Amino acid sequence: MEKEIMTVSQVAEYLQLSEMTTYKLVQEGKIPGFKIGRHWRVKRDDLDEFIERLKKGERL
Repeated sequence: MEKEIMTVSQVAEYLQLSEMTTYKLVQEGKIPGFKIGRHWRVKRDDLDEFIERLKKGERL
C-alpha cells in the first residue's frame, strides 16, 4: 500500500534525488508540500500532479 502523505525522505527516494535537493525544492514551493510542526510533508496526489507537469515540459 502506497502512503498518501510522504516525508521528504520518502519523496527523495521515490524521485531518486538527494534529500537535500528534495528539501530545497519543497521549501521553495517547486514541489508542493506543507509543514506539520517543523516537518515537511507531501501529498502523493500533489507529487503525481507535479510529475505530470514536468512530463509536459514545465520547468522547475
